[in-house]
Amino acid sequence: MSNAQAEIEGHQTSIPAWLVWLLTFFFLAYGLGCYPILDNNEGLYAEIPREMLASGDWHHWIIPYLNGLAYMEKPPLLYWLTAISFAIFGENEWAARLVPAMSALSCVAMILWFGRQIARVTAARLAALMFISGLGVMAMSRTLMFDMLLTVFLTGALMAGYLFSVSGDKKKLYWSLGLLAFALLAKGFVAIILFVAVTFTYTILLSSSPANFLARILTWFNLRAIGIFLLIALPWHIAAIVAEPIFAWFYFINEHVLRFLGKREPHDYYAGAWWYYLPRMIIYLFPWSFFLPVLLFVKAKKTSPRVLHFFLACAWIMPVLFFSVSSAKANYYLVVVMPLAALQLAIALEDRQFGRTWGRGLVGLVLSVLFGILAWQASKQGVPQLSSLRIYGMNGMQFLQAFMIAASILSLCVALIVWRLPRFNIFPFAAISALILVALIAVLQAAAQWTSTQPLVAELSATETKREVFLFKVFEHQSSLPFYLKKSVRVVESRSSDLFWGNKLHKNNIVVSDLNFDKIVEQQLVCLIVLDEDMSSFMDKKYALKFKNSKKVGRSTLFMN
Repeated sequence: MSNAQAEIEGHQTSIPAWLVWLLTFFFLAYGLGCYPILDNNEGLYAEIPREMLASGDWHHWIIPYLNGLAYMEKPPLLYWLTAISFAIFGENEWAARLVPAMSALSCVAMILWFGRQIARVTAARLAALMFISGLGVMAMSRTLMFDMLLTVFLTGALMAGYLFSVSGDKKKLYWSLGLLAFALLAKGFVAIILFVAVTFTYTILLSSSPANFLARILTWFNLRAIGIFLLIALPWHIAAIVAEPIFAWFYFINEHVLRFLGKREPHDYYAGAWWYYLPRMIIYLFPWSFFLPVLLFVKAKKTSPRVLHFFLACAWIMPVLFFSVSSAKANYYLVVVMPLAALQLAIALEDRQFGRTWGRGLVGLVLSVLFGILAWQASKQGVPQLSSLRIYGMNGMQFLQAFMIAASILSLCVALIVWRLPRFNIFPFAAISALILVALIAVLQAAAQWTSTQPLVAELSATETKREVFLFKVFEHQSSLPFYLKKSVRVVESRSSDLFWGNKLHKNNIVVSDLNFDKIVEQQLVCLIVLDEDMSSFMDKKYALKFKNSKKVGRSTLFMN
C-alpha cells in the first residue's frame, strides 16, 4: 500500500461506536468505589445528602445542612441526586460518585448525538474518547463535585441552542432553556453567565448587520421557552427565600457577585494570574492536547462550516476568559469547557487526516521522551510522603519510576502502531490514559490515610471505649469524618470557612470554644483529632495536658483523655 493510500484509509477509518462506549464505561467504572471519600470538597458534598436522608426533615432538602449547620453556598441539585443514589444503593463510595460519573456518561452521549446532527460522526466519536479519557475529566468524573453536573446541562443547553440558531426549530429552543434551568440548579448563576456569553458572542460573529443581530437575539425571547425555564428554576429559589430570610443576600450577592469581585466572606478561594488556566487546559486534555502543534503543520484537506467553528470556539474561549477575569480561580472550573473543546480539536484533526502518519508517530515519540525524562527525574528526587506509601509491593517512589518507564514504553509502542498501521488513526493513544487511570487508582488506595478519614474512623472503631469525637480547628481537611461516623462532629475553636456562615447565622452546639471544651474534657471521655499543622497550637492549650493517650494516623493525631 502506498503512503497516499494509507493516508486515505486512515482518514476514512472511524472508531466503532461500541468501542467508544466500551472505553467510556471502563474510564468511568474502573475503581470508582475502590478508594475512600476524599477530604475537602468530596467529603463536604457527600455529607450534605447523607444529612438530608438522616434528618427526615423536608427543610433540609430546601436549605442544605453540613455537619449540622445550614450551608447555602450552592444550589441543591447535586445533593438531591446524590441523596437519591444513597437511598437506592446505600451510603458508600461508588454511590457518592455515581452522579458525576453519570454526568460524564451523558456528556459522551451528547457529543455523539451532536456529531450526528452536524454530520461529523467520526470526529464526534474521537471527541467523545478524547473527552472521557482526558486527564481532567478522568479525575472530575469520579469526584463528587458540582462541576461535572454543570458541564452536562450547560453543554446540552449550548448544543441545543446552536441547533436552534441555525435551524429555527422551536423544540431545540425549549430543550436549550430547559437544560439551562437545570444547569442553574447545578451550580448557580454562573451557568446563565456562561450561556449568555457564548450565545451572544457567536451571534455577533454570525450576524450580517446590527438589524440581523437584533432579530437573532429576539428569537430567544419565546414565552413558552422562558416559561419552561422559570418552571424548573424558580420553585427552589422561592422556597429557599421563604425558608431562610438571609438566603437572598447570601446566595445572590455574597456567593455570586462578591465571589466574582474577590470580596466574598470568608475569602476561601485561590486568586491566580490571568494566564492561570492556559497550562491547565493542556493538562486537562492530556494526552490529546499534544496534538495541538500538529494542527499548525498539517494542512486541512477539507473545511467545516464557519458557523460551526465560531460556535465551538466561543463555547470554550468565552468561559476561559470569564474564569480568567474572575478573582476566584480553581482547577476544576475548566471541566465545563471540555466537551466542546474536545469536539473542535477532533474536527480539526479529522480535517487534517488525523495529523497524518508522521504527525501521529511524532506525538507518540514526544510523549515517550517526556515520560522518560520524568522517570529520570523521579530517580533523582524523592518525595517523603510518596516514599512512605506501599503500592504493588513497591514504595511510592519506586512505583512512580516504574509507572513513568511503563508509560514511556507504552507511548513508544503507540507511536509505532499509529505509524505502521495508519488505519488505527490516533485512537491507540487512549491506552496511555488507561495506564494513567490504573496508576491513579493505585495511588489513591495506598494514600487513604493521607487523603481521607476512613482509616482514622477504622482506628476509632477498634477502641473498646466509646468516646465523643471532636475536631480541632479545621473541618475541611477532615471533612469526610461525619460521613464515615454517620453523625455530625463538634469542632473546637473552628476556623472553618465552610462552617463559617452556618455557625454565624444560628445558635448551635457544633462549634465549641476552648473554655467549653475544657469543661467537656472534665466531664466525659473524648477523642480530639488534631492535624499536624495545628499541633503547636494544640500543645499551647491548657486542656492539652489532660490527654494521656495518642495515636498517629496519617497527617492526624488522635488524643484521648
